[in-house]
Amino acid sequence: MKMRRTLAVSRKEWLHIVRDIRSLILAFAIPVVLLLLFGYALTLDVDRVPVVVWNQDGSQVSRDLIGRLAGSRYFNVKRYIESYSEVEYSIEKGDAMAAVVIPLKFGGDIKAGKTTPVQVILDGSNANTASIVRGYLESVVGSFSNEIMLNWARQRTRQGLVQGVLFRPRIWFNEDLASQNYIIPGLIAVIMMILAALLTSLTVSKEWENGTMEQLISTPVKSSELVIGKLIPYVMIGMADMLLVVGMGRFLFHVPMRGSYLLVFVVALIFLIGGLMIGMLLSIVTKNQFLSIQLSIMVTYLPALLLSGFVYPISSMPLPIQILTHIVPARYFITIIKSVYLKGLGVQILWWNMLLLTAFCVIILSTSIRKFRKRLE
Repeated sequence: MKMRRTLAVSRKEWLHIVRDIRSLILAFAIPVVLLLLFGYALTLDVDRVPVVVWNQDGSQVSRDLIGRLAGSRYFNVKRYIESYSEVEYSIEKGDAMAAVVIPLKFGGDIKAGKTTPVQVILDGSNANTASIVRGYLESVVGSFSNEIMLNWARQRTRQGLVQGVLFRPRIWFNEDLASQNYIIPGLIAVIMMILAALLTSLTVSKEWENGTMEQLISTPVKSSELVIGKLIPYVMIGMADMLLVVGMGRFLFHVPMRGSYLLVFVVALIFLIGGLMIGMLLSIVTKNQFLSIQLSIMVTYLPALLLSGFVYPISSMPLPIQILTHIVPARYFITIIKSVYLKGLGVQILWWNMLLLTAFCVIILSTSIRKFRKRLE
């Protein structure tokens, strides 16, 4: 392979890119739009949950419990109701996700030292959110109940009591439990995977459809020189996009970086080359622009979104699907980039994922060159 011929092909591809200014603008607009949409619209935080309350008791104790709910950032007491029909209507209409029903004699039973129930009705349409809301409610009511028990025991014994177990959680790596700190690094990987395949999915197929491929075949340019020459401009565009989305994550979404930016960009380069080669391989195989772009979306977007661990934990998937995720390169890139962003890990811990990502890059690059050589023959 001669560098002179490779650079000549690269220069030719640059001219095509620059002349098609709309595609160039789109190459930078896509990651910005996707990051803004997903970054603001996609959130795993469950807070300000709309709640309606039916307080049948009206005592000071019941009002204290309602005050606990209203004072929590996790709940938003929308209104007070007077019947079960209103509970049903509020949940069915979507005005409330949960209803809290405080029974009659609630305050009196508590003052008498009796156990009294509090009914919670949840909208289970979204099972995951309902489970989280249930946990929040159990935490608030449980804390309120423990405080009442301690006060009641102090009044009876007239001496100080020591709480047996004091729960003091400490959260590492994402102290505020902000979902954006978790989502944005993974979203960068998904965006780069989609963008990489889309950028190169039209390169070779366009040459075939425009009739310029025959001219390239007649030249002494080798298949490796042609593939790598076409790859270079898109690598540069992709790394510029990577710099753009990383900057947006830092200055727009304020995602902390605890590791090395250098490591992030080195791994991104490896991942980007592999993603670009997926698009180019599809373009080589199909020779059709429409088909190649459709296949690139199926091969990159869906696996990167569903099978990479970006949204759904891989450990929660069925075993056959967990095995399938090992062939999804976005899985390894997301693991690396999240570990660098949130935990500050380095090569000494992430080397295995980096090795697998590099192997993927080498395999897909060599496959594209071999496949294109067959087309030249």
